[in-house]
Amino acid sequence: MSDQRERILAEACELYLSQGMGGFSMRKLARAIGVTAPALYKHYDSREAVLLDVIAEGYRLLARGLYAALGGATPVERFAKAGAAHLDFALRHRRYYELIYTHPRLLGIDTLPPEVEAQACAIHQFFIDRLRECMAAGIIREGDPKAAALTFWSHHHGMISLYLSGMLTDDAGEPVDRETFRTLHMESGLRLLRGMAEPEGVDRILEAAAAGLPESALGGRSDANDRVVA
Repeated sequence: MSDQRERILAEACELYLSQGMGGFSMRKLARAIGVTAPALYKHYDSREAVLLDVIAEGYRLLARGLYAALGGATPVERFAKAGAAHLDFALRHRRYYELIYTHPRLLGIDTLPPEVEAQACAIHQFFIDRLRECMAAGIIREGDPKAAALTFWSHHHGMISLYLSGMLTDDAGEPVDRETFRTLHMESGLRLLRGMAEPEGVDRILEAAAAGLPESALGGRSDANDRVVA
């Protein structure tokens, strides 16, 4: 991604999330980037087109980290690495995370273009497949992998959303730092897994967690949004 496009997308994230659609305009975006509005229109014909490109780029970054998890040797390793990659994406690229999980209508978009919708569906299917193979391997109890994926997603996204909004606090009432959140997220996820795993699968899940889940190899540096990450 060119430096100019990267800057446009990063500033578009900041502008939308700080001011909403009511305060988002091509003129304001051009001013934030340091170009004229006509120059910006050479790349995008509307603010909605910019935000669609933000969403597409966010999904591309997320998919790159998730598919690297397929290098895991076993179903439980692939599942654990996929969860870690998704968490890393949210922490390293939090503005992209917030935008891709914003309803399109809040962005002034009735429906996502087919190519962007396909990106979203592929990621959803990716996690269903990870649950399906864990069930087939006797790690997670047999059931509907789509329903299981929804349960895991609700927990995962809920924890991340609480953290990003600053609602997870320590005993002093201060927002927890990133590493503390990672620990809280893993501990909470393991409690959920213990309730869904086969008895012999629990040890394998715990082994995968104990092995450590370092930040996934998303490649390159963190994006400009990292300046607002705790």
